[in-house]
Amino acid sequence: MGPSGSGKSTLALALSGLVPRELPGDWSGALEVGGLDPATTHGPEVAALVGLVFQDPESQLVMERVEDDVAFGLESRGWAPGAMRARIPEALAETGLAGLERRRTTRLSGGQQQRLALAGALAPRPGILVLDEPTANLDPAGARAFADRLATVRAARAATIVLVEHRVDVAWPLADLVLALGADGRPIDVGTPADVLARSRAEIEASGTWLPGGSPTGRSAPQPAIERALRQPTAGPAATGPVLVARGLRFAYDGPAAVDGVDLEIRAGERVALVGPNGSGKSTLARLLAGLLRPLEGTVRLGGADPSRLRPAALARLAGFAFQDPEAQFVAANVRDEVMAGLGADDPSVAARAQALMARLGLPLDAFGPRSPYALSGGEQRRLSLAPALVRAPRLLVLDEPTFGQDRRGCEALEAILAEQVAAGTAVLAATHDERFIASFATRVVRLERGRVASDEAAR
Repeated sequence: MGPSGSGKSTLALALSGLVPRELPGDWSGALEVGGLDPATTHGPEVAALVGLVFQDPESQLVMERVEDDVAFGLESRGWAPGAMRARIPEALAETGLAGLERRRTTRLSGGQQQRLALAGALAPRPGILVLDEPTANLDPAGARAFADRLATVRAARAATIVLVEHRVDVAWPLADLVLALGADGRPIDVGTPADVLARSRAEIEASGTWLPGGSPTGRSAPQPAIERALRQPTAGPAATGPVLVARGLRFAYDGPAAVDGVDLEIRAGERVALVGPNGSGKSTLARLLAGLLRPLEGTVRLGGADPSRLRPAALARLAGFAFQDPEAQFVAANVRDEVMAGLGADDPSVAARAQALMARLGLPLDAFGPRSPYALSGGEQRRLSLAPALVRAPRLLVLDEPTFGQDRRGCEALEAILAEQVAAGTAVLAATHDERFIASFATRVVRLERGRVASDEAAR
């Protein structure tokens, strides 16, 4: 455990032998995994011992069909065809993907892709499982089911599990040992969960890391600035009418409709959480509402216009969008250019606004500006992907899993910024599985099931 950028993913990559062999850098010290030195051992030997799930699941999916992707790892290890045919459906069922064997991997939702990456890692029954935020894109039921699966593996001592996880309510009950890293990548403490809490709770909390035993939602107490902003009435005449109106929306890729008959209105200053199980159509609906997809049937009106037919510059003034996978939207070679893309960098006021926003997001441009977006940690990439939309303060913000991979400080900074924009009249639609974020920020919850609106009600 540790805050974003503390080196958790780098450590996971080292345990699997990818650092420093495939991802070179400065390396010192000693590491032994299953009696092997991953830095010097032939890659296939380490791969036969260690199953790894990356923080970005899409980056490790290699085949066109779901069952073929699981088969790829088994075939690479020399499994007999009969054993493979028996194991593939078992691994898919264990991760909640039964019935999707022939589905194209590119047509899976983000959560389903994460489940598929897990199935590929679990299928060979490795002796060591290294999992980098495996529940980040899973719905709450899926996260609980996965925790139950890990608990079974743990109880049987069938594998050593190394789990990087911000969802402490999932991870904490499973842990025999906790390694807490600080923001500088150095260990704060290591020991049993009880010992680490007793010795180092204050220091870990100060680092911005999530810990169990906090408020009922798992968060620290709301910041006064957030509470004040959320209580302010929305500003301007736009507050009297809907920012967005969708009627009869239907969209399909190459199979059943991903979105089917959706009606939705969102008004200025609303904070809407879009929830539902993995594969229910949340990301597709988000893209339709932001004009990134054009519906097969139905209409979307954003500020009175069809967003899918607007020129990019006009659309950016009305709507900001953050993809579920941050890397899918990066367009520049460094962080500074990514934030300033299309903003008019010659305007001092725009530059000052971007500078202030990035400092609040924990990515000050003085330090992070020259860095490549692809060299950031997963949590840092998530915050960078939100910045271009936030700095524009459009009428509608559509955010797909905005708190993915975020430590406590990152979540609280994002909520404070969103609260200020909401108070100024911006509407926020966030597709999310984060129950803590829903409890502390959303005023309205829209639930999708199989592409349809199952419920639309005030947040409890």
